[in-house]
Amino acid sequence: MKIAIASGKGGTGKTTVAVNLALALGEVQLFDCDVEEPNCNLFLGFELEPVEKVFCLVPEINPDKCTLCKNCSNFCKYNALAALPKKILSFPSLCHGCGGCSLVCPAGAIEENPEPIGIIEKTSSESPFIFFCGTLNIGKAMATPVIRSLQNHIDESRPAIIDSPPGIACPVLAVMESADYCVLVTESTPFGFHGFCLALEAARALKIPMGVVLNREGLGDSRVEDFCRAEGIPVLLRIPNDRTIARLYSEGIPFVREMPEWKKRFENMFLTIKELAFKNMGV
Repeated sequence: MKIAIASGKGGTGKTTVAVNLALALGEVQLFDCDVEEPNCNLFLGFELEPVEKVFCLVPEINPDKCTLCKNCSNFCKYNALAALPKKILSFPSLCHGCGGCSLVCPAGAIEENPEPIGIIEKTSSESPFIFFCGTLNIGKAMATPVIRSLQNHIDESRPAIIDSPPGIACPVLAVMESADYCVLVTESTPFGFHGFCLALEAARALKIPMGVVLNREGLGDSRVEDFCRAEGIPVLLRIPNDRTIARLYSEGIPFVREMPEWKKRFENMFLTIKELAFKNMGV
């Protein structure tokens, strides 16, 4: 079972929930798919080893073969190719590496060259904890191919906890659409509620069962809980606005390691998620 930990905005505690849940369960996999700014390992401190480099196939146009038919630029929905009267311009930073331009070129004037955009790393083979991390290269814009490559390493035989990027853009949807259950982490503030509603809309559009973790409970008001009650959305866990939890976070320490009572709470949350996910599957 794959559980995506998501949020409509950054800073709600998404990574905190993903890391503490994975540590509480132990026999799971943890994937840091926030490839633009992966930070799970700040709390774990593992020595990581490279697994693979991720490439994006970028088109290069041979001007001697190009007939200026404009098929390639008309096909590209991301404006990575632009047709001028005497040449085709290529913008590699906009290319999504789909390969469609080379398929529609009747003259065979397009060659796709691999360009490195990121790297996948994991814990060493000696480590009992399975953790994978993807990192997008500095200056690159295409996070989704790195996330796709990272997801290829998920072992379907055991549960996977996936720390999603924040927001609701393409990288988030790439994580959500492959998940069996989505945990939306939020806080009950006006900004937090707005981000939660955006993430909720995305999960509903993808028809993924979801529940809520209310972080920093006691900060703000009851708008999130009132909304969830009215919509029939389960609140899976409440994490209080607690000074000890905040201090441990600031020191890079997962609070399940110092507050053992939380291990059972995260375990119970996982059991609830399994029940809800299997119910949705009709099992």
